[in-house]
Amino acid sequence: MSDPRPTTVGPVETPEQAVEEPPVRVGLLLGVLLVAVAVAVLANSMVLVLVPEIGRDYTASPGGLAWVVTAFSLSFAVATPLYGRIADVFGVRRVFAAGIAIFLVGSVVAGLAPTIGVHLVGRVLQGLGSAAVPALGSVAVARSLPPGRRGFGFGIVGTGVGAGQALGPPLAGFVAELAGWRWPFLGAALLVAPLLVIAPRVLPDGRQSADPSWRQIDLVGGVLLGGAVGLGLFALTRAQQVGLAPSSWGAGLAALALAGGFAVRIRRTRRPFVPPSLLVPGPFLTAVAVGFLAMFCYLGTILLVPLLVATVNGLGVGHVGLVLLPGAVAVAALSSPAGRLSDRLGPRRLVGIGLTLLLAAVATLSTAAGGSALLLSGVTFAVGLALASITSPLINAVAAAVPSEHAGVGLGIYQGAFFLGGGTGAAVLGTVLAARTASGAGSWNPLHDGAGAPFSDALLVIAVVLVAAIALSRRLPARTRPSS
Repeated sequence: MSDPRPTTVGPVETPEQAVEEPPVRVGLLLGVLLVAVAVAVLANSMVLVLVPEIGRDYTASPGGLAWVVTAFSLSFAVATPLYGRIADVFGVRRVFAAGIAIFLVGSVVAGLAPTIGVHLVGRVLQGLGSAAVPALGSVAVARSLPPGRRGFGFGIVGTGVGAGQALGPPLAGFVAELAGWRWPFLGAALLVAPLLVIAPRVLPDGRQSADPSWRQIDLVGGVLLGGAVGLGLFALTRAQQVGLAPSSWGAGLAALALAGGFAVRIRRTRRPFVPPSLLVPGPFLTAVAVGFLAMFCYLGTILLVPLLVATVNGLGVGHVGLVLLPGAVAVAALSSPAGRLSDRLGPRRLVGIGLTLLLAAVATLSTAAGGSALLLSGVTFAVGLALASITSPLINAVAAAVPSEHAGVGLGIYQGAFFLGGGTGAAVLGTVLAARTASGAGSWNPLHDGAGAPFSDALLVIAVVLVAAIALSRRLPARTRPSS
């Protein structure tokens, strides 16, 4: 049977859209998004193997080295929800190109930095730039393809995520071995440089006005939202590192204050950064909540597995990568088919299947913690398959729930919540692992026997969260388009 998807599709029209656009070349658009997302994810995943070399070169302290990862994460978290709203006003292609340019500059700065301080500036710029890619990539798909055909495009974005996760550590390790740790950063700049020319030619615009202006954006509301997200993630990160110190609970209180200010702001200003109608209980908030919980559980699991096989199984860095590889390959290979299926089956069924599969994998990991590394590799494949079954259908559900004129800010909020869920999972589960290790008590799981009890217990916490996520997923829409 021939593929029913057209190779060229016109933009999805809305009554507010005043800017006419040429037809979008879908194949070229998806190719650009695949490369951009893969490089953006690779820029974060590759650092895990480069940190030791960076520390030796700069003779940096452990605290300074921790910021090599944290600086990227914080700037990414702050910028993600902002890009979507800015793109609603100024158009996807302009803002996407600006994000790529910022990422390119950040990669060059990080690669050539003479000191750890300058390197961290580069990492901040990398995070700010790369935040545009997943958020606006999803917006580009939503604006280029009509409901019922978007799942395949969202799946391509998921394929880029899996490819970046899978290729980042081994590729960066290989390049660093040959030419030094700086070249993976410079290589990332070289990979995205052609996109500065290509992306503006193939991405949709999507402006609602032919004369966009910063006056159309509630910058105060955007700063309040971005600050709340950034400080919330900082509080979680600090709590994991130093416990409930003044820096962690103080940042948490400041995040709550900014979130409260944001809630008041959007109800009192004429052009709110986020329409209050988006934040009432309904399909959009349900999808955001499920995405937050799903990423909490997925990233928590993926961070526990390498610690488990390194500390309990005694495997080296190379073997740890091999244990994680099947999961990343599953995400890369199966995200696109899952997205296409979500167009046919609807998000509720596929997300429910993915969460249930993740629950089964986590329960197996909890029981087999400390067991065969080969078994753990098989379970990580199931974890990757679960993520592929969840991610594309959820983005499809968000795109269907948000009015077209607010697609950018809606998808930006979703991507920000998805990322924040991962950071929250990492912090909470790291705390649980540390507490259970310190206690020296036996495993909560009656089926677990042997070493690795703290890991088994942390995985049981993930299982409890997954039960809640599965229950909430039953409220997702059954279809993303009207039944014919």
